[in-house]
Amino acid sequence: MHFTSHQVLDDGLAERHFTLGEIPGILWTPGTVTAPLILLGHPGGLDGMYPRLLGRARSSAALGFASATIELPGSGSRPGLPGVDAARRDLRHAVTAGKPVGDDIVDRLITPLIEQSVPEWSRLLDALPDIDGPVGYSGGILAIGVRLALTEPRIVAAGLFAGSYVPASTFDEARQVTIPLHVLLQWDDEGNDRQMALDLFDAFGSAEKTLQASMGGHRGVPAHAGEDTARFFARHLRR
Repeated sequence: MHFTSHQVLDDGLAERHFTLGEIPGILWTPGTVTAPLILLGHPGGLDGMYPRLLGRARSSAALGFASATIELPGSGSRPGLPGVDAARRDLRHAVTAGKPVGDDIVDRLITPLIEQSVPEWSRLLDALPDIDGPVGYSGGILAIGVRLALTEPRIVAAGLFAGSYVPASTFDEARQVTIPLHVLLQWDDEGNDRQMALDLFDAFGSAEKTLQASMGGHRGVPAHAGEDTARFFARHLRR
């Protein structure tokens, strides 16, 4: 890990940009205090996602938590993934035309992202300094969060956003997940299969799992839903 910049924002939140090999990322810490960590999952490049990521990092810092994120494979400044890009075009065409989204499209779109990004998140946890305490995962892509919840033992709680399609194999993984979960679902999400999200929630093997559904589209998550997610992490990441 190589830190490329360091600044303290006006609210005292320290922001450090870094590269993990060739992967860009950002670490936010509440001052200089070591803290539990929330990994901020997201669906794209850091430049485009930065305002929302910063807002989430500030919410985490208000709870005393550090936050970190890395750029998704094939997004932002990272090399493209031609197969994933083609599948994304096929998905948009199917949704625009009102046609069913086939399993083949979902597999071609999501599976390569899972296989490449999940080991990268684990590499990030290996490399991060000054993190003292348990780790949570927050956000999407949904199938990536499920794989991390299953395979990364340092993650003790996950707040997942049901805003993306998942391969059929994710259902098998969900049945093996046992950590506490808080899942957000936008009821009218134009880019998501609502019934698939409900079925996946039902499949999770966690003894503690909550589904919070709100009316509205993909970007219409109400503020109180974020506040409820914050309380979820406060319960599970604070000692």
